Amino acid sequence: MKLWFVESRPNIFVSGVKDSVADTVIDYLYKHCTDDSGIMMFRSLNRPPGYEIRVIGETKKEMILLSGLQLVVETLKS
Repeated sequence: MKLWFVESRPNIFVSGVKDSVADTVIDYLYKHCTDDSGIMMFRSLNRPPGYEIRVIGETKKEMILLSGLQLVVETLKS
């Protein structure tokens, strides 16, 4: 996984490869990862909004859809 994606935080991966390679890796992960994996993957797209977020299982971060945009909820610590 770390050969094709950058792990920006634990279990959060950002694609830096061609779409076809990213799709192949993501399809493989969906076939072989269990729901307790808790993986969040980001990949760039050539169409608006320019990215896609996909998840496998329950993650520590909540993903919401706001006006058609996929966003990750990040709580600020004071």
